[in-house]
Amino acid sequence: MANSSGGVVPLVGRILISIVFILGGIGKITGFSMEEGMVAAKHLPMPAVALGIALVVELVGGLAILLGLFTRFTAWILFLYLIPITFLFHNFWAFGGMDRIDPMIHFEKNLAIMGGLLVLATYGAGAYSIDSSRAAKPA
Repeated sequence: MANSSGGVVPLVGRILISIVFILGGIGKITGFSMEEGMVAAKHLPMPAVALGIALVVELVGGLAILLGLFTRFTAWILFLYLIPITFLFHNFWAFGGMDRIDPMIHFEKNLAIMGGLLVLATYGAGAYSIDSSRAAKPA
């Protein structure tokens, strides 16, 4: 089977992964007060600042992944960002019965996204990206 790294598959993958972060960042802007309350409920210091940082990481990171700009670096940043987020906000083990299902789904979703980010961090953005257009072309 031919390698699809030069084709549209990495672009489609980047689009799909970036949507989660871009929409998450936009949601934090439009629902800042509600989101701040959720952060405060987790007893994090300075919830507005923490939320602001999360908003920037998600929005800028999502746009960078979408465009294929500094993709490997950005994928590592988003991967590392998701580690504490996943354990703090989707701690399904703290719930019982039906209340456990939603946080478990989000926990597993984040693990899948983290897997995709590791692939991007390892193999890069593919041909249809700013990274690819910036790469030195052989003479």
